[in-house]
Amino acid sequence: MTRTELDAAGITDTALRGSYRACRVLNARHGKTFFLATRLLAPDQRPAVHALYGFARRADDILDEFDERSTAERAEGLATLAAQFRSGAAEADPVLAAVLHTASGYRIPDALFDDFLASMRMDLEITDYPDRAALDRYVYGSAEVIGLQVLPVLGTVGDEAEAAPYAAALGKAFQLTNFLRDVNEDLARDRVYLPADELAAHGVDRDLLLWCQAHRRTDPRVRRALAEQHGLTRTIYRQAADGIALLQPRSRACVATALTLYSEILDRIEASDFAVFEQRARVGIPRRLAVGGAGLARAWWARRAPDSGVRRQPG
Repeated sequence: MTRTELDAAGITDTALRGSYRACRVLNARHGKTFFLATRLLAPDQRPAVHALYGFARRADDILDEFDERSTAERAEGLATLAAQFRSGAAEADPVLAAVLHTASGYRIPDALFDDFLASMRMDLEITDYPDRAALDRYVYGSAEVIGLQVLPVLGTVGDEAEAAPYAAALGKAFQLTNFLRDVNEDLARDRVYLPADELAAHGVDRDLLLWCQAHRRTDPRVRRALAEQHGLTRTIYRQAADGIALLQPRSRACVATALTLYSEILDRIEASDFAVFEQRARVGIPRRLAVGGAGLARAWWARRAPDSGVRRQPG
């Protein structure tokens, strides 16, 4: 993390600055599209967003240790992280000081972190979701609360509660996009993040998905089921987009850019005729740079406005 960002955010403590830098490294390494979007935020906003990402990434890292650790060991790892967060043990993990500082400075409710960790615990044992309601319970904690955590950092032009449903919807849209893009990878981890009853309406079950994976082709029934999920996700993006105008002007370019780039993953999935077992849908670097460059220009002009909503977190 650049000295300029930390200084702009009013973060002066040496150890705390080191924690924020560790979070930024995680974001740059693992969240490439998201990291690009954060570059469109004002310097004083970036450290907090990196901290929130860093905490989420730490939980993901614990879950991803399938080969190295048993389910019980990973459950213990999540429990330890949760206990350290609740107790304020900032020195226990490189990311904790930064996320605790961010949560306090922006008054982010602890319940949002509790709900996130609850969904992470679901991932330890739940491998299928019977219906939309069950999947939505998981998605709320794994994705919607992330949007709600970030919202105070972005700032709003009116009551934050008015913007909250749109922030949650955007987190949900991002997550559902991941589920469509990563059907093949998730199957390899013994996971299906699509409602079983909605798949069954098209004659699709886990066995058929595994057949598609083994043969690296998308059965017509699976294609129809994925197209339906694709349409539902598109609807959520449209809902989320209506909330951008409720954000502080200096934050709108970042969110609009992230929405554009992530929704274009859906375009790539559709353009491939839902060949999710053959290739992973990606937005190419030239396109990412083009969208990001246009967003950067909008962000720069917005930050020059007197009503840009500048807010410094306490150091």
